[in-house]
Amino acid sequence: MQLAALNYDNYMPNKTPKKSAEQLFLEGPRSRWQELVFTLKVFIEFVKGFRKFHFLGPCVTVFGSARFTENHAYYEMTRKVGNALAQVGFTVMTGGGPGLMEAANRGAKDAHGKSVGCNITLPTEQHANPYLDQWVTIEYFFVRKVLLSKYSYAFVVMPGGFGTLDEFFEAITLIQTHKARNFPVVIMGKEYHKNLMAHFDLMEREQTISAADKQLFLFTDNVEEAIRHIEVNAIQKYNLRTKRTYFPFRVFGESGIKN
Repeated sequence: MQLAALNYDNYMPNKTPKKSAEQLFLEGPRSRWQELVFTLKVFIEFVKGFRKFHFLGPCVTVFGSARFTENHAYYEMTRKVGNALAQVGFTVMTGGGPGLMEAANRGAKDAHGKSVGCNITLPTEQHANPYLDQWVTIEYFFVRKVLLSKYSYAFVVMPGGFGTLDEFFEAITLIQTHKARNFPVVIMGKEYHKNLMAHFDLMEREQTISAADKQLFLFTDNVEEAIRHIEVNAIQKYNLRTKRTYFPFRVFGESGIKN
């Protein structure tokens, strides 16, 4: 007996009028033409991101919640992080939205540094924050995550929700499995993340990770310590320079960030 594909509509009492492209794709096999069209859309999304971010210079991506307002202590901490990263020469990259993403971009602009974002299209529209020199809006989460990783030599994880943890775990998994270089990862917000750290201890005891895996990130609330860790393990380790190697071709519609 062969199982028939589930009709998910029967399990969705609060149906929305229009499904997202990702929902349609994840429902299972479709026609060859539909799969080809989806693949071409993904290709176009990648090219759009590549053209936008190709001339940034070394970046640090800061992950964090969109829900914290500017009067929150985590917002102020993230703003200081963005400022300090810009002062040592990095382009500060975020998900481009409000909250702690805005704080990091704002900090970079406070230091007259470069500030960019990779925004995402959501049912409740997420608008790009006002502290971006350049940004792109992406339809698919998996494309966005690739772009947030592709241009960065370090990652800073601020307090956040499912999306922030998803981005952190993807980055740390790529590093752990040597799919990415051993770029520095910093987790900030010790009180907020204390249970996550306890869970990592449990994972080590159960031998689902090794003691060495816990050395793949720095856990701190000290901005100076975080920046020093990134300087040693990114700038010095990979001999980074602020001079650009590549320049935009206007005929392709490319543009760099104006200093």
